[in-house]
Amino acid sequence: MVLTPHVGRLSARPDPVRAFLSPATWLATAHLLLDFFVGWFSAIVLFFGLMLSVVLLPFALLGVPVWIVTAWVSAMLAKLERARYRVLLGVDIPVRPMPPGTLHPLRYGGVLLRDAGVRRRAAYQVLAAPLGLLTSGAVYFVLCLGFALLLVPVVAMVGYAPQFEILGMQFGDSAAGRTFLAGLGLILLLLAPAIIRALALMDVAVANALLGHDASALERRVDELERSRARVVDAGEVERRRIERDLHDGTQQQLVSLAMTLGRAKARYKQNPEEVGELLDDAHKQAKDTVTDLRSLIRGLHPPVLADRGLDAALSAIAARCPVPVTLTVELDQRPPATVEAIGYFVVAEGLTNVAKHANASTATVTVRREGTGPVWITITDNGVGGADPDRGTGLRGLADRVSGVDGQLSVDSPLGGPTVLTVELPSVELPRTAPTTVPVAP
Repeated sequence: MVLTPHVGRLSARPDPVRAFLSPATWLATAHLLLDFFVGWFSAIVLFFGLMLSVVLLPFALLGVPVWIVTAWVSAMLAKLERARYRVLLGVDIPVRPMPPGTLHPLRYGGVLLRDAGVRRRAAYQVLAAPLGLLTSGAVYFVLCLGFALLLVPVVAMVGYAPQFEILGMQFGDSAAGRTFLAGLGLILLLLAPAIIRALALMDVAVANALLGHDASALERRVDELERSRARVVDAGEVERRRIERDLHDGTQQQLVSLAMTLGRAKARYKQNPEEVGELLDDAHKQAKDTVTDLRSLIRGLHPPVLADRGLDAALSAIAARCPVPVTLTVELDQRPPATVEAIGYFVVAEGLTNVAKHANASTATVTVRREGTGPVWITITDNGVGGADPDRGTGLRGLADRVSGVDGQLSVDSPLGGPTVLTVELPSVELPRTAPTTVPVAP
């Protein structure tokens, strides 16, 4: 989480008067006073949705769509909460995206129920109600009591002498007592910025823990990245050897044959120039075949159309070459970084290759979407026989390793009988460029 500029400034003012007059203090005060209303509204909406989904579940499973709507409403409320933290406290809480709604409603309801982000958002919205009562009540009590005590002498001057009894002693019936109460009110108001800051930091800590990234999930992710990195290195070495073998056995042999044909043409030209034409035709054909093979190899390394025209055009070419009819939808608000584009291209290429080889499908659908500068979501769906398992084959495991190498996520939903849904989330952060991507693409 980022504690700038507002919450961080609360700790940068040792002078209590300046801290009390600081805009950061009053922005935090507004945030904490809103906690009660926002917390109870979110809790009531969530409770109503959950109760309605449970009540309607026995009636033809009507509770499932209600639960899906409740989960998405919860995500929308969490988005508004993040905006409130960002505007009033200057805190950026990381976003936990919802799983894309590409599955059958029953299975999608189960995915939402198992998703850690959905459960943590719900826990925050339940906890926000009592927490909002605490923070809003504490801020309201401190400020109201402080101002009330500070104004006691002013109220007494207009003819009304309020009575305050502390430990059996009356303080409102004398000038000394009223001065003492005003002093207490001033001290309380000078302490208010520190109290507000402590409550704001507690509020931010709870929101960051439940609305942001899960620390244990990040630790598991790091462990997974460490394991996948070794597999990616091994796969890169295997790929390097494959390219070396292809160049040695293919392109190099073609160039040697071309050189020999040209040598024969040169020798024959000295003896009988009229008979060189046949050899030159043969050399021309060999040169064209070599160029074609080189283009295929280069396309497998990094297709030029991807760099020139982006994912939409590159994926359209893949879909056109696929033997299974493919419906392609690309919705990108902004063009992703080059590294993300390359991995997305190879994910779709390998996914459609698997559909053509193993799925026995009649149609496939590819959807690529990106909202603003957020992550890129890729979904590949086919109506084949299903049964795809990343643990039983190297293709999907290789894709998972490549995606996790850029801190992405890959999930496969493929029950027996189909359909198969491959979902990939790729980050939107530009990564350092190292070696070019070398994943082969089957035509």
